[in-house]
Amino acid sequence: MTAAVIALGSNLGDRSRILADAVRAIAELGGVELTAISSFHETAALKPHGVDESAPAYLNAALTAEVALTPEQLLDRLMDIEQHFGRVRAERWGDRTLDLDIIVFGDERRDVDRLQLPHPRAHERDFVLRPWLEIDPTAELPGRGPVARLLAALEAQP
Repeated sequence: MTAAVIALGSNLGDRSRILADAVRAIAELGGVELTAISSFHETAALKPHGVDESAPAYLNAALTAEVALTPEQLLDRLMDIEQHFGRVRAERWGDRTLDLDIIVFGDERRDVDRLQLPHPRAHERDFVLRPWLEIDPTAELPGRGPVARLLAALEAQP
């Protein structure tokens, strides 16, 4: 089993129901045992050009799990769950019913088109770090350091 962190987000539809149902769907996956789930955090939409206050706000959460799958197998199953909830990939960082990202997968390092581990932008995202820190106060993002320090650095930015 490998420890993994998964970030969840939704800014379309019944966001809280979608996130709760997605957590259940992940928990029902063979080879995945949930160990912690954060509360839901509302955040403004982030687009390639920055925060977009005109877009629907997101609900975000994080969960930790012990996984008996490869990172690619987990990614495939998460993408199936996204599709089940109507995820459309028409625009980069576009509005979505459900977004599931693998943030870390043990100490795995990957840098291929469909999967980068650890997640390459996690250290820049309050909506990933805050819920993760909630469920694991000693969390560390491989190659970046303690999540508490990364979040504090984000909060200190103007």
